[in-house]
Amino acid sequence: HINVVTLLGFCYDGKKQALLYDFMPNGSLEKFVYGKVNHQSLSWDKLFEIAVGIARGLEYLHRGCNTRILHFDIKPHNILLDEHFCPKISDFGLAKLCPQKDSIVSMSEARGTVGYIAPEVFLRSFGGVSYKSDVYSYGMLVLEMVGCRRNAEADQSENSSEQYFPDWIYRQLEREDCEVNHQEMLNDKERELQRKMIMVSLWCVQTNPSSRPAMSKVVEMLEGTLESLQIPPTPFSSSSLRSQSHSSTSKSSTWQLDGGRPPQVQCESRASGLGTLKDAGKRPSSSVHETDTDSLRI
Repeated sequence: HINVVTLLGFCYDGKKQALLYDFMPNGSLEKFVYGKVNHQSLSWDKLFEIAVGIARGLEYLHRGCNTRILHFDIKPHNILLDEHFCPKISDFGLAKLCPQKDSIVSMSEARGTVGYIAPEVFLRSFGGVSYKSDVYSYGMLVLEMVGCRRNAEADQSENSSEQYFPDWIYRQLEREDCEVNHQEMLNDKERELQRKMIMVSLWCVQTNPSSRPAMSKVVEMLEGTLESLQIPPTPFSSSSLRSQSHSSTSKSSTWQLDGGRPPQVQCESRASGLGTLKDAGKRPSSSVHETDTDSLRI
């Protein structure tokens, strides 16, 4: 699939093991999302194209293969960009295979990157783990593309270590004096693309997995009109992920489930009203992760 990295070959020579993929000259999406020094800004048209491409890639993994592939680590760092900025989903180190007929997968450990992990992955009371867990991660990724900031660092001036990222997005949208992305005013087309990305991603990060759309529906929503999109339910029931940052490096992790809760991650139930959508603001992200253990390699 055009939106999934192509495996060209592999090397297995004693302790030397490697997978060979096409070279991606533009690196990962991560460096274009978080507004780092010397980063190149992408236009809203290009950001939207990237969001749609990632959605199509996930739709293929979930429905286009004989065996469903659940990625479990969708984040900007794992989205590679070719010379035309076409997004490619990469790093299947935490992926899990699932028969198409099975809607719920069995897991003995939580896996993923803090800030993108769906609530049900580490706390079963939220529901069963399924392809909808990737949908949640995708929603958080797109919100970061809009917010230009890591989701774990959103609105630090308001002690947001306890704050759920989508709630931060809601508040930014409600503010009349909200700063827009790329430090520039948006024209009507850019504003529409921005709102569409926000609306779709807020559906994707619904706490209840059954309330999230399938990736095929996500593609349909993105390619449809803004007027056809419905506002996510209010009050918006959300969960907050907290973790202690050990480094700024993007790693992935698996946690042995201990009473349904991984170490250093806490889930809290909160409610927030959606309010009126205004022009968007800055960008929010990820965070901290431990070492990979017993991950499924495909």
